[in-house]
Amino acid sequence: MHDKQDDSVVGLIEEFLTARATRKPSPHTLAAYRRDLHSVAALAAQGVIPALSAEALPISALSPRVLRAAFARFAAPRAVASVHRAWSTWNSFFSFLVAEGVVAGNPMPAVDRPRAPLPQPKPLRGEDTPERLLTAVSRDDGRQRDPWPERDLAVVALALCAGLRLSELLALRVGSLVGRPGERRVDVAGKGGRPRAVPIEPELDGVLVAYLESRVRRFGSRSVRPESPLLVDRRGEPLRRGGLQYLVESCYRRSGLVDRVPRGARLHALRHTFATRLAEDGASAAEIMRLLGHASLASSQTYIEVTAGQQRAAVRSNRTNRALVGLVPGGVG
Repeated sequence: MHDKQDDSVVGLIEEFLTARATRKPSPHTLAAYRRDLHSVAALAAQGVIPALSAEALPISALSPRVLRAAFARFAAPRAVASVHRAWSTWNSFFSFLVAEGVVAGNPMPAVDRPRAPLPQPKPLRGEDTPERLLTAVSRDDGRQRDPWPERDLAVVALALCAGLRLSELLALRVGSLVGRPGERRVDVAGKGGRPRAVPIEPELDGVLVAYLESRVRRFGSRSVRPESPLLVDRRGEPLRRGGLQYLVESCYRRSGLVDRVPRGARLHALRHTFATRLAEDGASAAEIMRLLGHASLASSQTYIEVTAGQQRAAVRSNRTNRALVGLVPGGVG
């Protein structure tokens, strides 16, 4: 056992944060870790000796009883999601201390963990918003220095008509689009290592074909090899996270629909719109779960398989596909 039982909690917090920084989390995430750790440590110190500072609190003082009392005080004015996040941060902190030989065990299982609320859907507001957005981005409005409406339409249509996450869009390759006409699909590297295939209807297929043809005109046929990233910037380089977020945000601005986008959703609002419209148009919970790549609809539900035919019928029922008709010269419709 590493002899650090009397080391300051605050000092060990800094060691933990330094170790975490090697994983390159966002500055926002690191700041949240620091805030949660220091807030609970300060409450724990007050619970041990009222005038004791967190800097003087030894790690050995953090018994399950002290931590339960600190979390009870921490939780009083805060939302459940915030308390859940803080519990997870402290659990990771103690797991780090156990691995480093600083403490013998993790006391957090003895501290009640609040159940995180299920995230609420944040689809685009307004019944006609998806159609207006698709129509606006398919046109050159004359305000862009280097317009590429085919690419912009492909990005928005993939999110609205296939429900892909930001990370899934970035991971797509040209070769991810597979299948014969009428049975086209996109192979997705899903969250948590769960691959899935999402059916692609002829309307969306036409949008993607038009985008790839425009890319050949811009950068040559070598740019659309099967292993090439599907989504690229105006220089032909792979789109990255910030670039994709900026692109979607600019599409909202150009279409005049910024006020219809839920705060903090951006690209995820397109995925939520996909799911919401599927539900409204008759898709079952199992079909939506499979198409979105969720492990389960809720912690109490088991994963339900559906057939490829059922998935395609669910996507076919998504009326957003029909908004793509006529947006591509010579396309379906």
